[in-house]
Amino acid sequence: MRIDDRAPIPPFEQLRAQIALQVSSGRLRPGSRLPTVRALARQLDLSAGTVARAYRELEYAGIVVGRGRQGTFVTSAPPNAFTTIERRRHLAAAARQFASEAHQLGATPDEAIDAVAAALEAEPDEAATGD
Repeated sequence: MRIDDRAPIPPFEQLRAQIALQVSSGRLRPGSRLPTVRALARQLDLSAGTVARAYRELEYAGIVVGRGRQGTFVTSAPPNAFTTIERRRHLAAAARQFASEAHQLGATPDEAIDAVAAALEAEPDEAATGD
């Protein structure tokens, strides 16, 4: 997961949307345990309150359930976080942002497509860090 400090979207909403997308895409399966609030806050360099708010929003939406000291888990039957249209809209926005950055770097279309293909084939953590 990655939080963009410069984005107009508040960090809790960025986090909520990313977790919801991971659930709807199957990356986070029903019953999966999410990191603790404190652990995820440290990992993403966020306040614990920001992560807690994202978790509350996800719980309100029926995507996760908090079980006290046991932790926070993906519900056994989470609702789809995004409709097909919303998913396409988010993907198109991400593509426009990437295309803009690739253009600023002077990348050719083939170089940009190769970079996207490599990122999609990489493990999620590798794709986020560029390692």
